[in-house]
Amino acid sequence: MPAITVENTLRLPRIPEPDPQAVPQRPVRSLTAAPRGFEGEGFPVYRSFADVSLRDLDPFVHMDQMGQVEYAPGEPKGTAWHPHRGFETVTYMIDGRVEHQDSHGGGGMITDGGTQWMTAGSGILHIETPPEALVRSGGLFHGVQLWVNLPRANKWNPPRYQSIEGPQAALLTSPDGGALVRVIAGEVAGHHGPGSTFTPITLIHATLSPGARLVLPWRRDFNALVYALSGRGTVGPDARPLDAHQLAVLGQGGALTVAATDRPDSRTPELDVLVLGGRPIREPVAHFGPFVMNTKAEVLQAVEDFQSGRLGAVPADRLPHTAPGAAPRTDAGEAGTGEADTGEEHA
Repeated sequence: MPAITVENTLRLPRIPEPDPQAVPQRPVRSLTAAPRGFEGEGFPVYRSFADVSLRDLDPFVHMDQMGQVEYAPGEPKGTAWHPHRGFETVTYMIDGRVEHQDSHGGGGMITDGGTQWMTAGSGILHIETPPEALVRSGGLFHGVQLWVNLPRANKWNPPRYQSIEGPQAALLTSPDGGALVRVIAGEVAGHHGPGSTFTPITLIHATLSPGARLVLPWRRDFNALVYALSGRGTVGPDARPLDAHQLAVLGQGGALTVAATDRPDSRTPELDVLVLGGRPIREPVAHFGPFVMNTKAEVLQAVEDFQSGRLGAVPADRLPHTAPGAAPRTDAGEAGTGEADTGEEHA
């Protein structure tokens, strides 16, 4: 995985390992495997949060691992124009390129290690699509899209767009240099990522060499999730086995542990994980497709507003290789996740 790498991790700031006697480790509460599905125009994804309660995910709502897939020429696919309201979408590209454009003027190319942070707020239309050159040539495509809920007080904020280039992430390492830690948002051991968030969260991409161990200090008022993008290892103080496309939900404590196996698969020698957590919002959630609100009435209003054109318009200067009249679906998730839970769930 390219993302952002360094030649010598020992030159990076070290994350001090918390004293295990003074700082309790977070235990593994559950371990689930992500099923495969298809998104948008048909690109493959792993549904990272499938079968996990919103209470355990709060303040997060949804996450897809996009790819990892090697496209032949003519195969790369994206999404149609589609709406969002009430939350933030975070698109992190590990490998490959994708173009973003939205009805509020945001847009650009997201590539190796870059992150697009779009606050939908009161409502927006957007599209994510492979650039024309990639469609012609084919190539590797691998990334993550995360949905971060907004508190009731911020759901009606104006839309906002942040483009975070890979080199802007704070780069850290473990005491022995065996792990490369990229802090995209939040704070780790006094080092801050560049992402600006309404809900306090931490988002990290860590790569562990075979046999390496990473102990991260973690805010006690945050939840904690560890998702394996690739490779094999363990998680938690009891060294629970962790394989690619598995999500560990951790319990309470002031630190968390992830370790890479010392007998890796030859194709994926390193363990790559996303470590994420945030302060729970603890408000009702009504989730219907691309809308994440507090009540069913607000969701129905979002659908009506979209159908009436009040969430924005496709720009006249849209990306040249995208269709102007692509109609987004509102009966599922990100342009078609198959999620349509309109019931309120109190976190």
